[in-house]
Amino acid sequence: MSTETTPLFVGIDVSKAHLDPATRPAQQLGRHANDPAGIAALVARLEPLSPALVVVEATGGLELPLLAALQVAGIPSAAINPRQARDFARAIGRLAKTDAIDAEVLAHFAEAVRPAARPLPSAEVRALDALLSRRQQLLEMQVMESNRLGSCSDPTVRADLERHLAWLKAEVAGADRRLAEAVKASPAWREKDELLRSIPGLGPVSSLTLIAALPELGSLDGGKLSALVGLAPFADDSGTRRGGRHVRGGRAAVRRVLYLAALSAVRHNPALKAFRDRLAARGKKAKVILTAVARKLLVIANAVIRTKRAWEPGLAMAR
Repeated sequence: MSTETTPLFVGIDVSKAHLDPATRPAQQLGRHANDPAGIAALVARLEPLSPALVVVEATGGLELPLLAALQVAGIPSAAINPRQARDFARAIGRLAKTDAIDAEVLAHFAEAVRPAARPLPSAEVRALDALLSRRQQLLEMQVMESNRLGSCSDPTVRADLERHLAWLKAEVAGADRRLAEAVKASPAWREKDELLRSIPGLGPVSSLTLIAALPELGSLDGGKLSALVGLAPFADDSGTRRGGRHVRGGRAAVRRVLYLAALSAVRHNPALKAFRDRLAARGKKAKVILTAVARKLLVIANAVIRTKRAWEPGLAMAR
């Protein structure tokens, strides 16, 4: 049993069929089925132990029912990027990979790193995120089919590609309509959407992606939020060498829309255009400038949501 002086940390490897838990200090919890009965049984085993933290990998949705049950039970939990778990496993020399070993690595990660427990997004937010993900998938299919059409000379295949592209175009329009309806139906989302779209350079897709994929917007400072998204530059120095700063990790969907928004912002937002020009005058590379503008947009969006005030040029100085 855990005690007040020895907090219990839990790692749970989530697969389609099973939940494999491990703890530090060690407790025998056994394997459970990844179904409602198995989740309920595992949560019932964990509740009297009062874990300090439960860590799972974000596995594309398989972990969501477990996280929801943990949240209802009041057990702190966090879903981490699988890359973090892999890097941590290599760092501690755990190169073998089984479900049990993965769970032990996650428990060790929970104890050593102690990532912040985060509430599970609401069902509404998850539904909005699913719509945005589907829209992105449709756009990617459009690009692939357009590329195929451009290199296809067979009239029968071309006709098939053109029919598929017309269908995809209609599906994207339908996804846009459903997204607009979802925002219209929620007063809270509508307010956030209006605030975010007051920022020159942020359009409807960028705004909705920030609402759905970045629920922390408005509750963290700009630096922490930039690191969360993967827009905070990391140093690459060693001895007397001073390497370039790099960004990595974070939430790719958010980072992608902010890069696209940054390209628009430097054309339509005078404050960010001036910011871009100052960086260019200092000799910064184009990619560095784009990343800096995307980060500035994120900080401004954070300030707009936090203060509940629409865009004004003074917010370009927000940090």
